[in-house]
Amino acid sequence: TSGTSTAYATSSDYRLKENVTGITDGITRVKQLKPSRFNFKADTDTKVDGFLAHEAQTVVPEAVTGTKDETEAIGDVKDADGNVLESKVVKPENLADGRTWTETGTQPVYQGIDQSKLVPLLTAALQEVIAKNEALELRVAALEAG
Repeated sequence: TSGTSTAYATSSDYRLKENVTGITDGITRVKQLKPSRFNFKADTDTKVDGFLAHEAQTVVPEAVTGTKDETEAIGDVKDADGNVLESKVVKPENLADGRTWTETGTQPVYQGIDQSKLVPLLTAALQEVIAKNEALELRVAALEAG
């Protein structure tokens, strides 16, 4: 990071990779994506463009974290006398002596999407479209000349 920007870098050196092949079905896969316009429930006044994670996951699974409709148990932490010390707590791995955890419900575990993981697919699809366009331009030029 610097005073005006943040850069995210993913390991990309060729020496870390194997079985490298080109993406040859970019257009087909991009057509399966379902971009949408929506607002988040927490910000009803702001519309944004994006994807629903579970829909994008079928096309670019590496871009999505989490599982559709996943939930986790929540409950109360009680002391030895049964007094509630904390509510709506995800089950702790360890509890202090005399404390117990009792499930009282569930809460959602939300999915996330790293939209930067869509860039290689979008680039491949664009390259396929450019190649098709160039081929069509050559055919049109040949027809016009002939």
